[in-house]
Amino acid sequence: MDAIKNKIGFICDMDGVIYHGNKVLDGVVEFVNWMIENNKKFVFLTNSPERTPHELSMKLQRMGLNVSARHFYTSAMATAEFLSSQKPGCTAYVIGEAALSKALYDVGIYMNDVNPDYVVVGETRTYSFEKIEKAIELVNKGARLIGTNPDITGPTERGVMPATGALIAPIEIATNKKAYFVGKPNPVMLCHGLRKLGCHSEEIAFIGDRMDTDIIAGIESNVDTVLVLSGVTAREDIDNYPYRPKYILDGVGDLVK
Repeated sequence: MDAIKNKIGFICDMDGVIYHGNKVLDGVVEFVNWMIENNKKFVFLTNSPERTPHELSMKLQRMGLNVSARHFYTSAMATAEFLSSQKPGCTAYVIGEAALSKALYDVGIYMNDVNPDYVVVGETRTYSFEKIEKAIELVNKGARLIGTNPDITGPTERGVMPATGALIAPIEIATNKKAYFVGKPNPVMLCHGLRKLGCHSEEIAFIGDRMDTDIIAGIESNVDTVLVLSGVTAREDIDNYPYRPKYILDGVGDLVK
């Protein structure tokens, strides 16, 4: 345990690690306060592209946690940085929420529904057949297909709902083109998190609750991985995977007990 606590910084997944729905998980307040009091560098990483860092900060504030917006990094932001590095000044047709469009605008990527360089899909509640048709048309004309994250489903207050991987599937099938997904388990997103912290891989630990996205992303980024059992993965699930986390905890509160 001391090896983790002595790390300079932490990259933490959010849902299942920090909160579930609108409830902060046990031990999280103590863990966040411990990081602040000990001058740890930290960033909360989320595969969800639906909220801006400010909105995520406000969400935690409503739960009793004061964490500034600079501590958040989303798959929308990672997607915007990736596209900007691939083709600066490119344009995109976007199926997603306002936070995704804002992240793209912030790096100089503008909306285009005629001849965009990319079709970008993220989680959204304004999904429609008309938008799918448009995306298919543009991909068939040469636009490259990008997904913010590969998750097929995600947890909500109303239960499990379709996520980006499910929403983008009709476009992939109709065009016979596979999307490139930027979010976890793609190590690109974790590399962005490391750069945001200004840390090297050996100086941080990555804390997540999913073997198939969080832990594999950490392993492929060569950082120490911490699986917490406060989210979707149960202890008996771990042996179903050909890789293992370096550490297993019931929750982040175990770090400061």
